[in-house]
Amino acid sequence: MDYKVGIKDMPAEMRPREKMQARGEEYLSEIELLAIILGNGTRNVSALELANQLLVFYNGLRNIREASLEDMTKIKGIGRAKAISVKAAIELGRRTALDVKIKDFINSPADVSRLLMEEMRYYDREHFCGLYLDRKGGLLIKEDISVGSLSSTVVHPREVFKTAVKCSAASIIMVHNHPSGDPSPSKEDIEITRRLIQAGSIMGIEVIDHLIIGQEKYCSLKEKGII
Repeated sequence: MDYKVGIKDMPAEMRPREKMQARGEEYLSEIELLAIILGNGTRNVSALELANQLLVFYNGLRNIREASLEDMTKIKGIGRAKAISVKAAIELGRRTALDVKIKDFINSPADVSRLLMEEMRYYDREHFCGLYLDRKGGLLIKEDISVGSLSSTVVHPREVFKTAVKCSAASIIMVHNHPSGDPSPSKEDIEITRRLIQAGSIMGIEVIDHLIIGQEKYCSLKEKGII
């Protein structure tokens, strides 16, 4: 005989909903939060067990965000309704992270990281963007410049400086992500940065820095002394 323990069989203080009500959502693990979103499990698997299977299968929330509804429903116990609920909840979390007042001034690489980390660390392709600043470091505009492959992106100086001229930017900070999660600069990253600095020098528009966004960490080529 199979011996199964469902959520209702657990002590009240260990049940995700009751635990959240008593202590707050910050005290719940990812598995517990995901179990609440799933609502219930199956006849043989509790919502907690199903949540754990989902996180293990996709190796974390980041990869669940990238999964399609069709892929998620291939997991036993995950129907279309559950998959839609999970995807909707993760998207709400992403939008909440982005729904913050953009800092008026960029004073350090840490400011750039706070502004773009939550958006760019989840991309599954390399995205290259520019932050265009006025003479006092005030952010004029953030512009997406190109989207590449898993390991590279093509960036043309003319595309970078076209926007700079349009908004009369005094300086630029370049930013792109590494989907691998490792923000270490490649030889190509360093080369394109030097090309952009040379082009900016000719045009009188300074390229202040180039940041590479990884998984919860970043690399500033300026801080590293590379530029």
